[in-house]
Amino acid sequence: MNDERQLIRVGHSPDADDAFMFYALAKGKVDTGDYRFVHELVDIETLNRRAFSAELELTAVSLHAYAHLTDRYLLCSCGASMGDRYGPMLVAPRKLRLADLAGKTIAVPGTLTTAYLALRLCLGYDFPYVAVPFDQILDAVAAGSYAGEPVHAGLIIHEGQLTYADQGVELVLDTGQWWFDATGLPLPLGANAVRKNLGPRVAADVNRLLRESISYGLEHRGEALAYALSFGRGLDQARGDQFVEMYVNDWTLDFGPRGREAVRQLLARGHAAGVIPALVEPEFVE
Repeated sequence: MNDERQLIRVGHSPDADDAFMFYALAKGKVDTGDYRFVHELVDIETLNRRAFSAELELTAVSLHAYAHLTDRYLLCSCGASMGDRYGPMLVAPRKLRLADLAGKTIAVPGTLTTAYLALRLCLGYDFPYVAVPFDQILDAVAAGSYAGEPVHAGLIIHEGQLTYADQGVELVLDTGQWWFDATGLPLPLGANAVRKNLGPRVAADVNRLLRESISYGLEHRGEALAYALSFGRGLDQARGDQFVEMYVNDWTLDFGPRGREAVRQLLARGHAAGVIPALVEPEFVE
């Protein structure tokens, strides 16, 4: 029998926090009504690049990438990954000051990631970099090179923020703490975005169903966490729970006024620094 429900293709990262967020939708724990959700698990920089062709109806995006996608996507009011005094971390093989990294090559998880934007804002200059898949950055830092290119430090995201010490590298900078010190706001890293041409009604429905999925996970934490840990590369139960709590919480249920202001500040500061070409006013699903 043909399924005549409207297809919503979803792209999100294969990480414990995103898996937790989408658990209820992926496993049929919420009634999706007139919609059929099909999930694709892809790393965030690939999703950022794919969003330019707007092939997915609902996709995770970096807030940095969103600045280039405002003609195609609206931000969902839920589904945010916010670093509240923590965030992507700059690590090196030994203890360094930021000044020691001048002219040194840094491994980054993609130039459209918010991690890259935050580091650009912190350093205040366009540093040499090599793009490395996020789950290979710690290895590249430890080895001192990637694909024949030197690597003097690395910018780590996802579970690497909890596991970096296991590989004997040292923390140089936590961009989330730096951002809080500079603005008094959480660092808005990622969001979910819904395609504009779906129209206001469908966008609102998709936003609502995503929020129901997040709420279900938070209310049924044990089962959602068990599912999420299958995506938690190298995370044991305790650290998996810690990582999910870092990025699926009240901020994820709704950006709220401070969260929305944090997005505005990030995009405005990115533009002022010359990293983001146009000054962007974020649009949210209402």
